[in-house]
Amino acid sequence: MKRSLILTAIVLATFLAACTDAVDPRQGEDVVVLTRNVYVGADVDQVLLAETPEQLLARVEAAWQQLVATDFTERAEALADEIMEVDPHVVGLQEITTFRTQSPGDAVVGGTVPAEEVVWDYLEILMAELGERGLDYEVAGLIQNTDVELPRANVTFDDVRMTDYDVVLVRGDVGYSNVEAANYTFRLPVPTPDGGTLYLLRGWIALDVQIEEQTYRFVNTHLEPADYTDEVQAAQLAELLFLLSEETRPTILVGDLNSPADGSGTPTYGKLMDAGFVDAWIQGGTEGETGMTSSHALDLRNGTVNLTQRIDFVLVRNADPVEVVAWVVGDELGDRTSSGMWPSDHAGAAARITFAVQ
Repeated sequence: MKRSLILTAIVLATFLAACTDAVDPRQGEDVVVLTRNVYVGADVDQVLLAETPEQLLARVEAAWQQLVATDFTERAEALADEIMEVDPHVVGLQEITTFRTQSPGDAVVGGTVPAEEVVWDYLEILMAELGERGLDYEVAGLIQNTDVELPRANVTFDDVRMTDYDVVLVRGDVGYSNVEAANYTFRLPVPTPDGGTLYLLRGWIALDVQIEEQTYRFVNTHLEPADYTDEVQAAQLAELLFLLSEETRPTILVGDLNSPADGSGTPTYGKLMDAGFVDAWIQGGTEGETGMTSSHALDLRNGTVNLTQRIDFVLVRNADPVEVVAWVVGDELGDRTSSGMWPSDHAGAAARITFAVQ
């Protein structure tokens, strides 16, 4: 009788162990990431295309009025809600902007005194919203990109200074180290109405993040659009691939790459696939959805969803994920703010990637 009970216990223990394996076959650890282009808030391209000083003044003024209308203080609430819902370990942010003014301005007469009065600091505003929700995130990496100051067509010709950043946020329970950040060597030259040239800077941030017992190399970037030429984007991609060429650890690359996944634009996306990156959306995108992330109307007031390009990505290399679940945020009517604005002109790309435990 005693021997029979022992055999029964052994059989039962074996069965329970098998059931446990069946419940969690992945035997891995989850890494949740989010990439979010938060949108400057105005049609900056039209400002850059101004051909005369008078046209420049008028377009800066129009952009300023659009900035007021697309108020980031309101949009940041929705962006913070997204982060709270996704609960990512790491967040890559693009177009995090600081706007400063100087009144009266001196740029209209050739002055060079920089504007210093902060009107909107997107990073400060967003971090405050995260704090209000009890979310513990830290700015782990930041790169300053283009910093430009231009005059408005108001009574005092106020100067408007726009400084663009890319940022990486890390959740409080995630360790990080070895932070690197730089601007790409290749910059887009834009002719200015006074006969000069403005060089637009883009950049990247890379850092090690430690989740459980595994270390990952996380990279966030925003490549130049191909509106003028795709040569700059191609050169920036080559620089990025060289930067990562000797990295052997599991690597997660996120960002607004300005290259449609369907190949209808620049070859950047295809070159990343050829370089061994795996697209999280292809691996585990939400069934029945397209994964499109661009673009809502510039005034953010479109009442229908008309996203037509997938240009924001979560990509993985140097690891074969056990499971990937990818989804889009900011692409449903219910994601809009109380006044009916989208959080950004882009939707965001999120993914939960399960890696095998090393």
